[in-house]
Amino acid sequence: MTPALKIVGSLILLLVIVIGSAIVIAPHYLDRIYYRGAPSDHFDGERFFNPDGDDDTAAGPPGGGGRASFFWRYLTGSDGRPAWPSVVKVAQAKPEARVAGDRMVVTWVGHASVLVQTQGLNILTDPVWSDKAGPLGTGPRRVAAPGIAFDDLPRIDLVLVSHNHYDHLDKATIARLWRRDKPAIVTSLGNDSVIAQTGARAIALDWGQHAQVGPVTVTVTRNHHWGSRWFTDRNRALWSSFVVTLPEGGNLFFAGDTGMGDGRWPAEAAALGPIRLALIPIGAFRFVPGQMESGSHIGPVDAVEIYRRLGAARAIPIHWGTFRLSYEAYDTPPKLLAAAMRCSGQSGFAPVAIGVPTEVAVYTAATKVAAVNRDMLLRCLDNPAVRALR
Repeated sequence: MTPALKIVGSLILLLVIVIGSAIVIAPHYLDRIYYRGAPSDHFDGERFFNPDGDDDTAAGPPGGGGRASFFWRYLTGSDGRPAWPSVVKVAQAKPEARVAGDRMVVTWVGHASVLVQTQGLNILTDPVWSDKAGPLGTGPRRVAAPGIAFDDLPRIDLVLVSHNHYDHLDKATIARLWRRDKPAIVTSLGNDSVIAQTGARAIALDWGQHAQVGPVTVTVTRNHHWGSRWFTDRNRALWSSFVVTLPEGGNLFFAGDTGMGDGRWPAEAAALGPIRLALIPIGAFRFVPGQMESGSHIGPVDAVEIYRRLGAARAIPIHWGTFRLSYEAYDTPPKLLAAAMRCSGQSGFAPVAIGVPTEVAVYTAATKVAAVNRDMLLRCLDNPAVRALR
């Protein structure tokens, strides 16, 4: 054997040893214990779970081949997905310092990040100002700049963090907010451990628990999702939605990131009082052509039913048009939402532009609309315009 072949053989052997060691060592190293506590109906003593079942959230991506195959096709663009714009023009807002009384002004920053100003408080949901949503500078790159430049943000009083996925818990942004404003940060169990890595402190609550922040009460409420920072730490921390009970004008509901699950959790949130504004995700639901939902992400078809079950006076769709996380075209979520709203006979749930402040009227009871059977809704949507949406 020539010296060159010996060197190549040694390098291959070394690579095999490194990969083999990584397979054994890395999962344990990357796992984290974010929370310790007594078992409950959604915590087995080690990991959290959805009490309405995890078959849909635990399954691998559709289309076969497992997660590795899915991510390879996704990263190489070989999954037949439609093109997205590389840049979306955004007119950045310069919000008021404070909005007093029952007046409410809402600015969609992008993805699940929303600034809600009311009662003299500035509330921020799942703040992400980073350019990429992933570990170590990797992950999907945002196509739309934040709707508010970070330096133009008013002083933030309250931050809601729904779970620990990178497109929702951005440590760099949390660190900047903490250094500047020291806001109250409310999250669900275990996520405070991740947030603490930034030097910030968070109030971590279980579903049904609440915290008082100035004139408002924040209740952590159930939804249907999962959590992980490194795959091997799956479900070590809890996921949630939130109800912010306001002194007047109706409540704020933030769905976080969620699938439909048993569909009973919207009523649990609505039981805390009338909802003036609901922030409901509509994107990242399609991983194969024609798909209308995934276990972890509702699409517009289920979002309109969640809106109905909440009884909200107004809703703004989030979790679309910022980071490409799935198969659907850039503008499919809002177009499909408009079609689903027509088919369900509802109004008041429509997109707003990133970076454009929107006034939200005080709560007035919405006209009750009868539930539309999901199969009937899908039949209504089975038309050429909807079928053309990729």
